[in-house]
Amino acid sequence: MNISILGAGAWGTALAIVLAARHNVVLWGRNSEAIQEVAVQRENMAYLRGFHLPESLKVTADFDLAVNHVAQSPDGLLIVASSVSGLRAVAETLRGRHIPNIVWLCKGLEEQTRLLPHQIVREVLGDAIPAGALSGPSFAQEVARGLPCALTIASRDKALCERVVAAVHGGNLRVYSSDDLIGVEIGGAVKNILAIATGAADGLQLGLNARAALITRGLAEISRLGIALGGRAETFMGLSGVGDLILTCTGDLSRNRRVGLGLAQGKKLDAIVAELGHVAEGVRCAQAVRSLARELNVDMPITNAVASALFDGISVQEMVARLLSRDPREEN
Repeated sequence: MNISILGAGAWGTALAIVLAARHNVVLWGRNSEAIQEVAVQRENMAYLRGFHLPESLKVTADFDLAVNHVAQSPDGLLIVASSVSGLRAVAETLRGRHIPNIVWLCKGLEEQTRLLPHQIVREVLGDAIPAGALSGPSFAQEVARGLPCALTIASRDKALCERVVAAVHGGNLRVYSSDDLIGVEIGGAVKNILAIATGAADGLQLGLNARAALITRGLAEISRLGIALGGRAETFMGLSGVGDLILTCTGDLSRNRRVGLGLAQGKKLDAIVAELGHVAEGVRCAQAVRSLARELNVDMPITNAVASALFDGISVQEMVARLLSRDPREEN
């Protein structure tokens, strides 16, 4: 199968390494100088240091070449590995081109519009192209290393799900399918915000009991918002719900968790983000999720507290105090 991956960050590069063993893969990056360096060194030093790129993997900064690679094949698969903030620009560049199938990897909401990734793609490209989200608990470094990983392809197009499963499933990488696109994308978006909360709690040394409580109550928040938007409750018990939540809240490779740890150390948000050198989607979508929850009258106290710590000037100590001071209620 011809596959092109648009975005040479950590996750795009890791997936390209794995898929190149079985398919004709092109990895595209925007920065021509950086991509040329990756092509020569056969290693993405900026985003995925220590992993050799197979010789069969073509690396390019030529956007037309990457798109035409999939356009010439009826079952060609275009995978967008940009951040949510970059998804619209990529989709607009694709407008009017022949794209057999498109899948995105990003998790979050667009800051200004509060749209989920599939809504952005539909707004720009319409409904004619089979489209879906590939999501689930996955750290790029572990995928590149060939360690076991399970993902979900979510799409209302059953044929696309089958095509992605056929292309990606294999070896230590397992892929399940779902038609609950809203549920899968909400799970992937909100868990990043909750990881900031658990990182802050761990940084303040509040203990494993507190971490477990935050994860559990955080899952309730994801479910409430997701169901209000049309997602299904059972989706949040799966890989893209509780699975991704647990990984992001507890794994030391999680960028969002590291944001929380940095806040607990008294660091400023700008300094934390600069140290990461990568996008932390929980920061970018916290405001959007808080605003959306208020509009829908969905109770999301952990999300509200994190957004206040990020943007309203309260300390993480005050954030925790607000959560602990909430009145008792039934668990739901």
